[in-house]
Amino acid sequence: METNGQAAPPKVFTVSEITRLIKSHLEASFPQVWIEGEISSFTRAFSGHLYFTLKDESCQIQAVMWRSLAERIPFELKNGLQVIGKGRINVYEQRGQYQLQVEEVEPKGKGALQLAFEQLKEKLNKEGLFAPEIKKKLPLLPEKVGIVTSPRGAALVDILHTLERRFARLHVLIYPVKVQGEGAAEEIVEGIEYFGSRSDVDVIIVGRGGGSMEDLWAFNEEIVARAIFVCPVPVISAVGHEIDFTIADFVADIRASTPTAAAEMVIDKEQAFIEKIENLEKRLSHHIMYMTQELKNKTLGLLHHQAFHNFKARLLNLAQVVDDLDTRALETIRGEQHLISENKAQTLLWQERLHSILKEKLQRLKGKWEKYTAELHTLSPLNILKKGYTLCWKDGGEILVRSIDDVALGEEMQVSFYQGHFICRVDTIDRDSLIDSRTGRGKHE
Repeated sequence: METNGQAAPPKVFTVSEITRLIKSHLEASFPQVWIEGEISSFTRAFSGHLYFTLKDESCQIQAVMWRSLAERIPFELKNGLQVIGKGRINVYEQRGQYQLQVEEVEPKGKGALQLAFEQLKEKLNKEGLFAPEIKKKLPLLPEKVGIVTSPRGAALVDILHTLERRFARLHVLIYPVKVQGEGAAEEIVEGIEYFGSRSDVDVIIVGRGGGSMEDLWAFNEEIVARAIFVCPVPVISAVGHEIDFTIADFVADIRASTPTAAAEMVIDKEQAFIEKIENLEKRLSHHIMYMTQELKNKTLGLLHHQAFHNFKARLLNLAQVVDDLDTRALETIRGEQHLISENKAQTLLWQERLHSILKEKLQRLKGKWEKYTAELHTLSPLNILKKGYTLCWKDGGEILVRSIDDVALGEEMQVSFYQGHFICRVDTIDRDSLIDSRTGRGKHE
């Protein structure tokens, strides 16, 4: 524009004016955009707002996400993560720079929930929450089980049906909770903490039926994982179907593929206990039979030993005498019975006579039995050892030492008492000493 033939002076803007002009045009031109890039220079402010840069091979743009929106992200933003952000272009007037105000963000090539799952799994694993050595064992014979699940779900029906069918004596407590949606994770934590605070609950089952990853997400929340980890009572995670895995499965003391499988784990402990008892009974019976046979073989071997030949012969003779006495008594009884049958008129007389004869014979037999028993006891080598005598053996207990001439210096001997024995080595041999008949001690001629 010209005035009086002269050009009009150019419009001069202040910094604020030009910034506001750019801001109005830029923001109007890009009310909503989707931008793909890699996160760098990520910062979480004390206020909770997120600040980062989105970049590609040649350019970058500053981005900001306010706390209210950032709290809704299920996964963790971090440097190096490829994302797609939705938002609007904004000019930050104080710095005179444009930036992206992010309203939504998704990981590129992978779902947000899947990424959140993997991030939390990696984090908790590094902290040791999945370590096998800290897993608590299920109780052998549980008396009371706590169940944290939905009161209207099929999972509860399956658990109760299995427990009732196979273990009706078990006491069941139910803590009803939401298993999906807003507030579900908090309620599940409350149920775990409640049963964990009771001293009478032996095991806790936490779970629900199958569903999508979104449906099962409450069991992937960090607060649920940490509640399971610190619970003093063993926890069984029974979430979804066999192919479903949640963070709760990894941190729980044991993972069940289904709620029904969780119930079976609880009651199978009792069955395993019963089977163990039956197995121990069989082993004990076999052991007793084996030990009896071993003792029998040792006794027979002892009787065959040269040192007990005379004892065995006397024992067999006594047994034969007892058999003869039994035979004679039986013949006498039969003879008397025959006489009674021939003369019925003298029945009473013969009965009295038979009673007297039998009484007399039994007394004689009793006297002989007591005599032979005493002789048998006197002849028993064990009875002799019981009085304080010992037996000396050589060659590892195979040969009985009968004479001092059978002993050599340095030879290892086994000295047997009535109970027990000890091993010694010959250090000195005195072939001239005798046994004092009064004291039983050695003396010299």
